[in-house]
Amino acid sequence: MKLTWPLALGVLALAAACAIALSTGTSNASLARALFDASSNDRVIVMSLRLPRVLLGAVAGAGLAAVGVAFQAILRNPLAEPYILGVSGGAALGATIAIACGVASSTLLGAEVLPIAALACGLGATAFVYALARGAGGGGSSILLAGVVVNAVASAAITFLKTLVPERIAQDILFWLVGFLDTPSSPAALPLVALYVAIGAVVLLRDAGRLNLLALGSDQAGHLGVDVGALERRTLVACSLVVGAIVSVTGLIGFVGLIVPHVLRRLIGPDVRRLLPVSLPAGAAVLVACDALSRILFHALHTTPPVGAVTALIGGPLFLVLLRRRVTS
Repeated sequence: MKLTWPLALGVLALAAACAIALSTGTSNASLARALFDASSNDRVIVMSLRLPRVLLGAVAGAGLAAVGVAFQAILRNPLAEPYILGVSGGAALGATIAIACGVASSTLLGAEVLPIAALACGLGATAFVYALARGAGGGGSSILLAGVVVNAVASAAITFLKTLVPERIAQDILFWLVGFLDTPSSPAALPLVALYVAIGAVVLLRDAGRLNLLALGSDQAGHLGVDVGALERRTLVACSLVVGAIVSVTGLIGFVGLIVPHVLRRLIGPDVRRLLPVSLPAGAAVLVACDALSRILFHALHTTPPVGAVTALIGGPLFLVLLRRRVTS
């Protein structure tokens, strides 16, 4: 199967998900009226409120799916996903500290403190994980174990902080941790996240062929001319940049980077050179569709569930089904 068809199907799925998401919301606004009547309230609702949220979901979904493909390749573990490295735990801890200190909405050099704290702590956690893994002898399994430990420590620290702050601030921390998509509070937030995701995606796409060779093992890849250490460092930094930027704006959204690569691998094969480009529109479509579903549920629940809860409720059972089929096949 050529790359053109899977990529085209991914783009069509993304376009359909965006159309549904732009037509869905807590208020009745027509997408057609918004497109063709510039003076209508529908245009204000769709273009000013829904469109930035849909674009953020597309960028975040694309980045998480691509990072999931890269992590599973570099760690040679199909259970690896964007949050296993520890970057999510570090980013969450940084954001929690900013919220607990009451400086989340403050600005530093013109930018909000919360995204800065989340991104900085996420990158710091990645550097710490890599240092631990190198001290333990390096390799994918060492990085995986170090990431799990760092995430566990960060989670414990977040729980401890939640017990020390007033209930109102604890609710803010909880809302951020469950993952959400909303219209970015800062006009620069969406372009910056898109820039970070684009930079990371370009690095990963350039290394797709080398990531393929890692499936043969580090020694064999080295014999074929791959600088395994440099490739690991480059991939980890690119993935951390992408995940840290996304988490700093959306909070923790899980399972997109785990489920999308698994499904695509069953459909188009394990070749990273094919998986990476197709994962971008596919991941974007999945997260935008989940966000649309969370808003559709508003009419039944009279509240909008966080998209992180929706992805977990859908992705968890789906992953168990995929895992069972993998074991029995």
